[in-house]
Amino acid sequence: MAFLSIIRRWALREHLSIREIARRTKLSRNTIRKYLRSGAVELEFKVAERPSKLDPFAAKLSGWLKTEAGKSRKQRR
Repeated sequence: MAFLSIIRRWALREHLSIREIARRTKLSRNTIRKYLRSGAVELEFKVAERPSKLDPFAAKLSGWLKTEAGKSRKQRR
């Protein structure tokens, strides 16, 4: 993520204080400190696998789409 690289550049190259980086980014000082200590280049968010509400109807819907694709433009729904 470009945001982390900006924070790291300000801290390591331009030697800005954590308070100044927090002021510029509108993030808390604790968050800036956490990003700098972690050494991560990109943020990684864990997303839980959740089934879709349309999963029970997926076969029926894909069948409908296939039949509609063969029709002319004005006959499609």
